[in-house]
Amino acid sequence: KSMSYIVAVHIPIAGIALLPVLLGWPVMLFPLHIAFLELVIDPACSMVFENEPAEGDVMQHPPRDARAQLFAGRTLLWPLLQGAGVLLIAVVAFLWSRTHLSEPATRAFVFVVLVVGNMALILSNRSSSQPVWATLATPNRTLWIVMALALTMLALAVYVPWLAKLFSFAALTPASAAVAVLAGLSGLVWFEILRRMQMLRPL
Repeated sequence: KSMSYIVAVHIPIAGIALLPVLLGWPVMLFPLHIAFLELVIDPACSMVFENEPAEGDVMQHPPRDARAQLFAGRTLLWPLLQGAGVLLIAVVAFLWSRTHLSEPATRAFVFVVLVVGNMALILSNRSSSQPVWATLATPNRTLWIVMALALTMLALAVYVPWLAKLFSFAALTPASAAVAVLAGLSGLVWFEILRRMQMLRPL
């Protein structure tokens, strides 16, 4: 779970860091932004996924082939596709926001999309077989603590003036913030499509 998440979550981060440089767009991610994202990613890997209970059908799967590569083939393909989906959403969010918002507000908008998209990846990777809405009933206190802290820090970074200046953000209107959150969550639709494909073609 955590390995798939690690691969998936770093694709949009790398893409949004590199594409503006390659295409001449305004820079969206500075080192401080990446450090913020890692403050969400690291606890997700070290605590959230470690506190996930074993899935109900775990004993029905055959043992893993000891000669098989740890992370290759379709095992690598699915997180790559997950990450590409979040990257596409972030790029669309950037292209839309740059025509409607100032550069600092665009940066804040895209960052909200990335953070919420990161959370969507965490939720999606909690289970390889169950849809997201089914896993919400599975208890994991650490998950909700990490998400609550991440959202609180995100809100402070966008709306506390001195922090917003530090992050090169401008405060988003409630409507813009809502659109950014929905854009980040929209990746869940793509993730569920991938999950269905994965179940039809078991690894």
